[in-house]
Amino acid sequence: MSAPARPTPATTTAWIVDHTAPAAENPLRLVERPLAATGARDLLVEVAACGVCRTDLHLAEGDLAPHLPHCTSGHEIVGRVMRIGNEVSGFEPGDRVGAAWLAGTCGECRYCRSEQENLCPRSTYTGWDRHGGYARHTVVDARFAYHLPEGLPAEELAPLLCAGIIGYRALERAQLPPGGRLGIYGFGASAHLTAQLALSRGATVHVLTRAEAARRLALDLGAASARGAYDAPPEPLDSAILFAPVGDLVPVALAALDRGGTLAVAGIHLTDIPALNYRQHLFQERTLRSVTANTRADGLAYLAEATRRRPTVHVQSYPVEQAPEALADLAADRITGVAVLMAD
Repeated sequence: MSAPARPTPATTTAWIVDHTAPAAENPLRLVERPLAATGARDLLVEVAACGVCRTDLHLAEGDLAPHLPHCTSGHEIVGRVMRIGNEVSGFEPGDRVGAAWLAGTCGECRYCRSEQENLCPRSTYTGWDRHGGYARHTVVDARFAYHLPEGLPAEELAPLLCAGIIGYRALERAQLPPGGRLGIYGFGASAHLTAQLALSRGATVHVLTRAEAARRLALDLGAASARGAYDAPPEPLDSAILFAPVGDLVPVALAALDRGGTLAVAGIHLTDIPALNYRQHLFQERTLRSVTANTRADGLAYLAEATRRRPTVHVQSYPVEQAPEALADLAADRITGVAVLMAD
């Protein structure tokens, strides 16, 4: 049952990207800032948990140019609605909700009209264009929020809202045939959820990643093999997904594909790709595809599938006050699975 609206706080405690620097040098700063106004179509959300995504790291370290000065990062948000705007329908105070990377689109361009809103030129993003979830409270456009089930731990739900959704889209873009052979390059937050999704659909999964702990996790989750990032898989691949932001792995993954195979590159940032050899990497109808954000339909489809086939989410949790430590641990590959910031 929905709870009555509580008084709206005027300020919130939040981490902001104070300046860009390596995560080990702590580019974040804790502030008490005015809470963004709740617009007519917005939800005021009290944050319970927020996942720590590699995109947050790219923003803090300067790989992605900032859009909103002194922005609060975080786009895997689980919380409770405190107040709703006067044009909001479908949400009530007390509802459990999630906010993901896609924060807004124009709704009018040819991409929005053709079920490709992730390509909208005027799209906006949580923790990049709008303040995100490394905070006690945040404001979310209700049209881009998700109802979340009760009874599941917030720290397990949070990673589903980006790591899970982006992995879902990447798997769709990789065009894995039924019962196919999937290669996953890099095995962090998104990859360990995507592997489970592919396995639940009957795929054979081979993991290629540099960290020994990640390889052990992959085998524990059911991968058929787990090898070094630059190693060849034990058999040709029908599809592959590159999660590691390492351009050098693009030709490696393409060379591992069987005829007609597809490589989907899942990251928002990638180091430069070296020269490709046409015969070795692309001939025989191999395909190279990028993955750009997600649509709300992706989010709804993935959350429905994850509810039916609940994944094992390997969480390393931190109090929200330790956001800089979580980001530094992510940068140093000290996290196996996902990092999540937790409110008191």
